[in-house]
Amino acid sequence: MSRTRKDWRRLHPSSRPGQGGRFRSSLLFRYLVIIVVAMMLLPIVLPATALIYSVFLNWGADIKPKNAYYPSATHTENSWHREAVALKGATPEKISAHLRKIQQDMFPNSQIFWVDPAGKTRLELPTQPNMPKQWNAAQAIEFMKQASYEGPFTVVAFIGGGKNDVNQGYMVLKVPRSFFEQPPTDSSMLMYYLFFIVLILGTFIFVSLLFFGGIRRRLLQLQAAMSQRGEDGLPILVTTGRPDEIGKLEEAFNQMVEQLAESRGRERQEEELRKRLVADLSHDIRTPLTVVRSHLYTLDGENLSSRGKQSITLMENKLKDLGSLIDNLLTYNLLASGKYTMNNTPRDILRLVRECVASWYPVWEKEGFEVDIDLPEHSMVWNVDEQGFRRLLDNLFQNVVRHAASGRFIGVQVQKDNGTEALVITDKGPGMEQQSSEKGAGIGLAITELLAREMNLEREIFSSSAGTRIRFLNKT
Repeated sequence: MSRTRKDWRRLHPSSRPGQGGRFRSSLLFRYLVIIVVAMMLLPIVLPATALIYSVFLNWGADIKPKNAYYPSATHTENSWHREAVALKGATPEKISAHLRKIQQDMFPNSQIFWVDPAGKTRLELPTQPNMPKQWNAAQAIEFMKQASYEGPFTVVAFIGGGKNDVNQGYMVLKVPRSFFEQPPTDSSMLMYYLFFIVLILGTFIFVSLLFFGGIRRRLLQLQAAMSQRGEDGLPILVTTGRPDEIGKLEEAFNQMVEQLAESRGRERQEEELRKRLVADLSHDIRTPLTVVRSHLYTLDGENLSSRGKQSITLMENKLKDLGSLIDNLLTYNLLASGKYTMNNTPRDILRLVRECVASWYPVWEKEGFEVDIDLPEHSMVWNVDEQGFRRLLDNLFQNVVRHAASGRFIGVQVQKDNGTEALVITDKGPGMEQQSSEKGAGIGLAITELLAREMNLEREIFSSSAGTRIRFLNKT
């Protein structure tokens, strides 16, 4: 594991099992809190805002009255009662004169009249229609009743103030109610409630967008981390956030990356060990092979029986096979590690195929193969490495001799596939799925695959009990 991953693991240790797994740490709990708070705001905020609305309305009316002489109904009523007390013991003439004066100075645009103890109307400012000249009890009661529910704002005060002074009569002040207040209409209250409902809903939507926006941002960060690669070719680690579902996903992702890094390190060590082992074994085996071959050559010169010469020939063939296997192992090792030098240049592959077929023809003839070579006269130029292409063909021809000898057939043709010419090698062996007495580890076939990939050739294999067909297409 790289130093960066070790440092991250030390600074961001994995959570203990069960830590942060409580319901209160989950995204569901947080969103339920948002919904509950929004539901609680409606029954709480609406009455509170209505109260605030009325307070501010009255406060605004008190500060800026529509008529400067009448700041409020309470102030006007108290002023009228004070004037009535001030007239205690005054004569009718003084009462009338005083009422005329305060109408001009204190209560303009009002209606004033007073009634003496005998029920006679003594003064009307201004003259009012339907005003009784003589009041009885029924008329007084009807007037008070009507003044309480409709008409202008009316204040009645006993002259002199108090029940003991009713013998001086009473005086009445009538002021338009529009001087004091302008009550809100139903439509304005409706608009007011709608405004606050929309405000609460808008706040809920905004908070919800913030909530889901945070989730989306964290998921996009995790997606970006998955798509990015570090120096070792693995996804980069992410910084874990809250211990919720996404936080658990981030921790699981980091653990997966750590496990991949550890697995990649083990694979790299095993690959290096395998490559060194193959190289060392190949070098060590070549020396005794050379010695054995020299002694076989010496024995071949001796006077041996026909059976002894057959044994020497068999051993020489097996030594050749063993030498070929060692070469294949070294080639595979170089190809797998990317150290096999390839020089892809335009080559006439049909010429290379004819030369390889010519070198293998005696072997096929000795084994009793039926050889079917069908190559066109024109050239077919591919971008290949000449030595690598020859090795690819040699491995394929050798596999046919070893594993498909029972079919006694090999064919090499050029076929057209959607207007593109392809090289096809066929046999009539038992197929790749069948067991062969010469079946090995498949190094030769693996080498052909790696060589084809390095030369940008597409390889397709079709195998059945009736035989195997291998086709090569040039992808460039």
